[in-house]
Parts: sequence; C-alpha cells; structure tokens
Amino acid sequence: MVGQAVVRRLSTENCEVLTAGRDEVDLLNQDQVSRFLADTKPDGVIMAAAKVGGILANDTYPANFLYENVMMTSNVIHGSHQAGVRKLLFLGSSCIYPKFADQPIREDALLTGPLEPTNEWYAIAKIAGIKLCQAYRRQHGNDFISAMPTNLYGPGDNFDLKSSHVLPALIRKAHDAKAAGASEMMIWGSGTHKREFLYVDDCADAIVHLMKHYSGESHVNVGCGEDLTIAEVARKVMTTVGLTAKLVTDPSKPDGTPSKLLDISKLTATGWSPRVSLDEGLARTYAWYLSRAERF
Repeated sequence: MVGQAVVRRLSTENCEVLTAGRDEVDLLNQDQVSRFLADTKPDGVIMAAAKVGGILANDTYPANFLYENVMMTSNVIHGSHQAGVRKLLFLGSSCIYPKFADQPIREDALLTGPLEPTNEWYAIAKIAGIKLCQAYRRQHGNDFISAMPTNLYGPGDNFDLKSSHVLPALIRKAHDAKAAGASEMMIWGSGTHKREFLYVDDCADAIVHLMKHYSGESHVNVGCGEDLTIAEVARKVMTTVGLTAKLVTDPSKPDGTPSKLLDISKLTATGWSPRVSLDEGLARTYAWYLSRAERF
C-alpha cells in the first residue's frame, strides 16, 4: 500500500523510480538485495516494505513478524551502505512507543517504557531499524533517516479480516454487513480506545518531503494530529458504506494500546501538513475497495 503511494507521489518529481518487486528480489536474502542495489545504484532508497498485520496476526505469528522485519531491514540498510546510496529513509510505525506513553507522543518517548504486548514483536523490529539508521550515520556518515507513521489506510490496503489492520477490517465488516442486510455490526474490544489515522497518499507526500528537507539522527513522527475512538471511527465507516445497523462491541477481545496520538510538531516545523481528511480518505478508500470487491 505505502510503496504504491510513494510511486504515485514520485511520478510528479523529476526522477527515475526503481522498484523491487517480490518476483525480482527476496528481501530476506542478503545476496539478492546487495546484488540488486549494486546493479541499479540508486541515489535514494525508501524502505517501505514490511510484514504487517493487526492484533490477531501479530499475536499468532510473533516469530515471523520479528524475524522477517529485522532481516528485510538489515539487508536493505546494509546493502544501501555498501552500494553508496546517498540517502535512505526507513519507514517504521507508531507501535514503537511505550503502551502508556504521554499523549501526544513525542519522538523522545522511545524506549521509556514497556511496549504493547500484542504487537511488541513488530515494534522491536522497527526500533531495530531506527537504531540501524542511527548506527550507520554515526559510524559511516550515511545520511539514513527514519519516519514513524501513525495508522495508515487507503488504496492497496489489506482487507483480509484475519490479518488486516483496524480500519480496512471495519470497511470490510461494514460492507459485508450491508450486503447481508445485518441489523448489527460487531467490533473488537470496548470501542473506547483511541487511534489516529493518516491517508496513505499524505504519508507518501511526507516521505518525499523528508527526503528533500530532513537530515538528522532522530526519527520523525508522521501523522495528522487528531485521534478518535474506535467506536467513532466505526460509525464513520458505517456512514461511508451506507450501513444502517447497530454497533456492538466485544469487550472479551483486546483493545491494544489505550491511545496512540503522535506529536507531529517536528514534521510540521519543516513545512509539511496533511491534506486529506478522514471522511474524504474513507470515501476514496471505499471506492477503491468497491472497484475490486470480487477479489476480496
């Protein structure tokens, strides 16, 4: 999802875009990654590839989430150093922060408390990526930076209920409930936990902006600066889909981190701000989903 958005954004820039498809490069294979970078010699690298998923997927496959993300990240960052890449941006996640971090979460909250247990494996891998960028910057002088986005959504998202994040899962549930003529829609948890959502093309724009205008050891938060409860988001999704039904919560299921709103003042100080509202982003995302509903 993010990679596609970055390619869309870069189409407006004066540059040649190189992509590494899964049929070309296995990012878990160090030799393949090093060979690809040595052969193509990119000036810049945006590391958006990752193994991602929601609470259920993280809890079910902790070894996969930790191993695959650490390996992909290490191979790309080390290979970029070897190939003489001028600038690299590593894309992480807001789950790197402690479960009970002060809100909104500043970049310096990293490693100040315990992580959320339901996604600590993914979080540890992303923290390792931040530290790798810092280490190569300190030891070798590489201009490697990190950006930590909030919850992303948009065209190209994963709508599989067993492995998706919360917002695409809500879209899928609402769509299916409407198609079935259901009188209610159930969501995981209490519905009171709060989340921030950023449209993926806004994230891509922030990534390109940081590649142009930021160079520093600290990672940079990427978000919209506003959050809503999951119940509020679910109702917005139901409105977007056109579902008239009762929203039901399932408190037996985990909520995850109580609140996760990012402080984006470091990013906005560089001159960037988001453009797509949640209502507009939901409408665009659902239209994309409808155009491909048979696939799902």
